[in-house]
Amino acid sequence: MAKRDYYEVLGVARGAGEAEIKKAYRRIAMKYHPDRNPDDPGAETRFKEASEAYEVLTDSTKRAAYDQYGHAAVDGSGGAGPRGGGSFSDVFGDVFGDIFGGGRRAGPVRGADLRYELELTLEEAAQGTTTKIRVPSLVGCKTCDGSGARKGTAPIVCGTCQGQGQIRRSQGFFSVQQPCPACRGRGRVISDPCASCYGRGRVEESRTLSVKVPAGVDTGDRIRLTGEGEAGPEGGPPGDLYVQVAVKPHPIFQRDGADLYCEVPISFVDAVLGGELEVPTLTGRVNLKIPAETQTGRLFRMRGKGIVPVRGGGPGDLLCKVVIETPVNLSAAQKDLLKAFHDSLEGGKHSPRGTSWFDAAKKFFEGFAR
Repeated sequence: MAKRDYYEVLGVARGAGEAEIKKAYRRIAMKYHPDRNPDDPGAETRFKEASEAYEVLTDSTKRAAYDQYGHAAVDGSGGAGPRGGGSFSDVFGDVFGDIFGGGRRAGPVRGADLRYELELTLEEAAQGTTTKIRVPSLVGCKTCDGSGARKGTAPIVCGTCQGQGQIRRSQGFFSVQQPCPACRGRGRVISDPCASCYGRGRVEESRTLSVKVPAGVDTGDRIRLTGEGEAGPEGGPPGDLYVQVAVKPHPIFQRDGADLYCEVPISFVDAVLGGELEVPTLTGRVNLKIPAETQTGRLFRMRGKGIVPVRGGGPGDLLCKVVIETPVNLSAAQKDLLKAFHDSLEGGKHSPRGTSWFDAAKKFFEGFAR
């Protein structure tokens, strides 16, 4: 059977660079590798065909000869193995290691990291606190000291992989490293498992831990507790525990970084004549002076009454937005007094914002009449 053009096999143009050729070969090799297609004889043919094309087109001498004379110039050399006697697994170690589960060495493995969601009040986040948390996780079995073997016995070296945890399978000139099926990549076999952990070396357990929360933390901050994660299999070192902070909504304050915001309702009389109010902060009460003729929405800044950031820096500010509260449930006499007061406001000079707004609205409507 006549061979197909190597460029056609890999689906690349004749001027393709080595990086493009390598990428094309990876894609085809991953798709047609015999280990992924055990029931498809045609897949092995496609795989070998692509490997042969790759070997020729990534060798500058062979490629030049192939471009000039075709298959006759390279027959007998294509498919003989990688240049320099290396392994094709060197070219595809990063790809096929993931596909076939290679890359794991025998021996203890570090345990998984854990994450815990910790809800705090705004006061706790601002001032810092120490709290207890209960964390379920896998811990080393105390009966077998994490070995997985019954007390008085020990795991034995796997006879299939000789303790390496991996075996190498060859498909023609292509070699792939895989976890040993006999020991599942551990390198050791437990013939007499521990009765407490059933050979796993770890058991489920809930632990109570003390977490010191520094002052100034905010939602999204993480506290790392080294070595408080899951125990590693086969007596491996434990992972870490990450405590994720979430600050609960506050009934009065809203936080923006180091600053705090709040709305302060004031009466109509205080807004007109001025006055003094007690305003809460996270550390106590302070007096807020309201100057006469204060308009609703005005922002008052109380410096240093915010939060000291956890990463350093000076304290933020407390920003108080005053909101004039409309009186409700008025008596008839009170309504009469308000009407008399309203009638006493002549010409609109007492409402500069209202006057300018109505003037602008009048001009706007006049535009429709033209």
